[in-house]
Amino acid sequence: MDNKYISTSLQFGKRVPKLVQKNLPLYLACIIFFLFLSRTGSIGTPKITDVLKRELYTQSTNSVLGSQFPRKIWQTWKVDPLEFSARDLTVARTWVLKNPGHRYEVLTDNNDMYYVEWHFGPTGFNRPDIVFMYRSLTAKIIKADLLRYLIMYVEGGVYADIDVEALKPIDRFIPDRYHERDVDMVISVEIDQPDFKNHPILGKKSMSFCQWTFMCKPHLPVMMRLINNIIYWLNDVAKKQGVPISEIVLDFDEVISGTGPSAFTIAILAEMSKKTGKHIAWDTFHNLAESKLVGGILVLPVEAFAAGQGHSDSGNHYSRGALAKHHYHASGWPSSHPRYSHPVHGEVEKCNWDVECVKLWDYSKALFENLPEEEQQKQIREKEEERRIAQMEAEAEALKTAEAAKVQSPNVFGS
Repeated sequence: MDNKYISTSLQFGKRVPKLVQKNLPLYLACIIFFLFLSRTGSIGTPKITDVLKRELYTQSTNSVLGSQFPRKIWQTWKVDPLEFSARDLTVARTWVLKNPGHRYEVLTDNNDMYYVEWHFGPTGFNRPDIVFMYRSLTAKIIKADLLRYLIMYVEGGVYADIDVEALKPIDRFIPDRYHERDVDMVISVEIDQPDFKNHPILGKKSMSFCQWTFMCKPHLPVMMRLINNIIYWLNDVAKKQGVPISEIVLDFDEVISGTGPSAFTIAILAEMSKKTGKHIAWDTFHNLAESKLVGGILVLPVEAFAAGQGHSDSGNHYSRGALAKHHYHASGWPSSHPRYSHPVHGEVEKCNWDVECVKLWDYSKALFENLPEEEQQKQIREKEEERRIAQMEAEAEALKTAEAAKVQSPNVFGS
């Protein structure tokens, strides 16, 4: 009888994961405590119940922490994959085809609020400020940025924008010279143009990491640091504008610096500095030729996730180091949060970080500002007329092309 008991115990021990065995006393204590509350009639008290649920939730989420990255791929979009357009489906499918061992999931406009409430509500991380903020937001790009950070904090894995194509398997994200247990996060340089750091428009965007694709482990302090920074910033914006969160108005640069790549970069550099005990600035990653691990965060060269940009020495998508390709077809949000556009000389971003082009734009803008008001208005009227004519010509050309295609297309029904 004793031998049979010992044999059964050994078999049971082999079947139970070590992590569960380690935490088994805690689980038993929670169950006993729960039964005690049931017998004493205290289980109906909301506060006690919420605390118990929250503790159990924390234990269950902490159990996923480990030395490996979760094998999950996350995307967010307006609709679920069954309703993807052909273009979105083609791009999204690359992640599944190149990573058959990973789980693929998309959060949509129909289920994102439920996800946030479940994980950050009373029975989750109990962050009512996060739930309130997400529910209140109406700016879609802000919600999209915040949601990716919330997902990565809870779940970890790989996040990729819906218009990002996988060029290589995720297993290629970490070079062989690194061990996965030493890496908490994998990112890539996006913009490396420090020469423009003092430019009044381009400065804040001139040095940044890419956040349209990145990989991390769950519950990283850097992700919560970023989330907290965003919550604080949004509340501050609403206070300054004197409106509720749902009515705040943001331009392009405010989005970039508040929740986009600039905000992402600031949080990461701060976390690196904290982890290493020394100040980490952008010059650590300027002209990055090969990957660099700093404070558990692995930074890949710009070509990894941001190749083919035409700046920052980003190379092309055919190089060995290119891991993902951003197609930009889902990046229409600037229409709701416009860039600064000079009435005559347009957007400086159209220079695409070309030094001579930016110098000419700055010079032309300065000349314009020194003109008499009457001459400024004259130039504005001339530029508006020029743009109107150009638009009419473009529309006429598009109509001509469509008519030509119609004539050339065969009549499948016969004459």
